[in-house]
Amino acid sequence: MAALPARLIKIVLVVAALGALYALALHKQAERQRLREAAVELTPECKSKLEAYGLVAGEHYRSPYLQKVTGAAPVAAGYSEADIRAIQRGCNIIDDLQGYLAKGGASERWNANRFVRGTYTTCVHCHQSAGDKQDAEGNRLRGSNHLGASWVMADMYDRFTGMILSQELRQMQCYINSSNGFKPNSADDVIRDATAYSRFLSGALGMKIGHRYPEQGLEEIPSSATQRRGDDYVRGAHVYREQCAGCHGQQGQGLVLPGGLIYPALAGRESFSSDSRMNFSAVNTIMPGFICRNMPPGREGTLDPQTCRDISYYLSTLPRPAGDLKGPLSAAWQQVMMTVMPPLTRYAETLQTSASPHTVR
Repeated sequence: MAALPARLIKIVLVVAALGALYALALHKQAERQRLREAAVELTPECKSKLEAYGLVAGEHYRSPYLQKVTGAAPVAAGYSEADIRAIQRGCNIIDDLQGYLAKGGASERWNANRFVRGTYTTCVHCHQSAGDKQDAEGNRLRGSNHLGASWVMADMYDRFTGMILSQELRQMQCYINSSNGFKPNSADDVIRDATAYSRFLSGALGMKIGHRYPEQGLEEIPSSATQRRGDDYVRGAHVYREQCAGCHGQQGQGLVLPGGLIYPALAGRESFSSDSRMNFSAVNTIMPGFICRNMPPGREGTLDPQTCRDISYYLSTLPRPAGDLKGPLSAAWQQVMMTVMPPLTRYAETLQTSASPHTVR
C-alpha cells in the first residue's frame, strides 16, 4: 500500500505533462489562426502586381489582364477574404522570403525563412518579378520560370527524378536544394500560400490546366546548342569577373545593399547546394539557360550559349554546400573549402594587383 501514493504521483505527473503539451498545442493553433486572419503588409512588387490584377474579395472575378489583352474577360469564381490573405502571403513569400521588404510583423512572413539555412536566399532570384516576369508591354517572357505556368502543369512527370511531382513537392525541392534548406510539411502554410498565389496567377492570365506554356521553367542550353568548343571554366572565370562580379562579388558570395536589395550568392554557404539543378555539375543545361535568358540585368540575351555554359562551369567549381545526396566526407570537404578558399583567393588577388605594372599608385 505504501507504494500506491508514489505510483499515483507518477501518473498525475505524466497526465499533467501531457495536458501541458496539449494546452501548448491549442495555444499555437490559436496563434496561427490569429495570424491567418490578420491583414497582410505587402511588398511593393506584390502590392503593384495584385492591384493590377484586380484582386479583391467577391463572388465573381474578372481579370483586368485578360480584358486588356483579349478584350473579354470570362467570369470566374471569386475569392473570399481568407483567399485574398493567402494569395497575398504567397506573393510575399515568393518576392521576399527573408522578410527584408515587408517587416510589419509575423503575419506576412509565416517564418518562411526557418526553412532555409542562408540569409540571402529568396524565391525571386529564380522566379523574377514575383514569379510573373513580363516585358514593358506586358508580354510574358519565354523561359522565365513563371509560377502560373508551373501551376497549370502541376502533377507533371519530372525527368530528373523519374517521378510525378505535385506543385507542393516541387516547392519542397526548392527549399531543400535551391535554398540549401529544410523540407516543409506539404500542409505547411508556406506551401499552401505559395500554391494559392501561383494558382491565382494562372487564373488572372487565363492559363488552362494541362497546357504547356513557353514561359514555364527555363530554356535549357545543351552543348549541342553551342559552337562545340567545349565548356571551359577559364573562359567562364574571365567573363564572370568582367560582367558578373560587380553584382555577385568576385568570389560569387553575393552582395547585400542598403535598403535590402540582394544579389544572390552563387557560391559559398549562402548559395544553392550541389544537388540543385542550378548547379552545372548536377544538370549542365539549366543554369546556362537561366544566365542567357536573364543576365546581365538590362542586357538580357546578349551572351551567347557557349559563354553561358562557360560561366556556369566556372561557378560549379566554386565551393558550396554539399547537399543531401552527398555523403559526410563530401560535406566536410566543402565546409573546409568554403572556409579556406575565400581568404586565400582574396590574398592571391591582392598579390596579383600589387605585382601588376599597370597598377595605379
